[in-house]
Amino acid sequence: MTAADLAQSISRELPYLRRYARALTGSQTAGDNYAAATLEAILADRGLMDGGEARICLFRTFHAIWQSSGQPVHTDSQQGVHEARAQAHLRKLTPNSREALLLRTIEELRYDQIGQIMQVEQSEAEELVQIALSEMSQALSGKVMIIEDETIIAMDLKGIVQAMSHDVTGVARTHKQAVELAHAKRPDLILADIQLADGSSGVDAVNELLSSMGDIPVIFITAFPERLLTGDRPEPAFLISKPYSEEQVRSAVSQAMFFASTQGLSTV
Repeated sequence: MTAADLAQSISRELPYLRRYARALTGSQTAGDNYAAATLEAILADRGLMDGGEARICLFRTFHAIWQSSGQPVHTDSQQGVHEARAQAHLRKLTPNSREALLLRTIEELRYDQIGQIMQVEQSEAEELVQIALSEMSQALSGKVMIIEDETIIAMDLKGIVQAMSHDVTGVARTHKQAVELAHAKRPDLILADIQLADGSSGVDAVNELLSSMGDIPVIFITAFPERLLTGDRPEPAFLISKPYSEEQVRSAVSQAMFFASTQGLSTV
């Protein structure tokens, strides 16, 4: 592979590695640092990209670095009670289960591909995903607000969230409704579409809420995830592509609740 071909292959897959790294660490800064370390390793040894699909090789290199670092959790603020809580929950999880879950649900990789990335058998990858779903879904419960203008999708998301034992504070179809709903009952987590009913932006609604209400974890749902993965501005740590699966939503909600920095969450 020529240098130009290598650069093109990595460039095509890098937004998805960054998405995965941020969801794994709970932090854009920490996730991007791991992605940068991965690129540095590949530049030092191009052989790391040999013997498989570009995405698999890239993620496999990331995992080697992640494993060697001790899999720490980072936040973008100074360490405090919330980071300590996240660390405490992490220590209770079965090793490698959360990584396998994210690779399966957020990155939509096959179990055999997950096995190649994590250097385990396919059967072990399947088992790790099921363990993670069980352990993380039981970790926390909280209040979830949904910003979605399509009624069927909103109902589907509401059903998934409620089945996970979370409370849904309501569904907003516009920017204005989202702001009013959030201030009426502060959520612990926001599920937000990008394009809303009146042509307003879900991103703008979320930014206004975060500006006025402080840190609330957000999961964006969009048919064009690459538009939010440019690296030019603050980006969501949790991003689901449309069309989504129930497994993806469950995983993202569990991850976001896991790293939630609000006071309203209760331990189950």
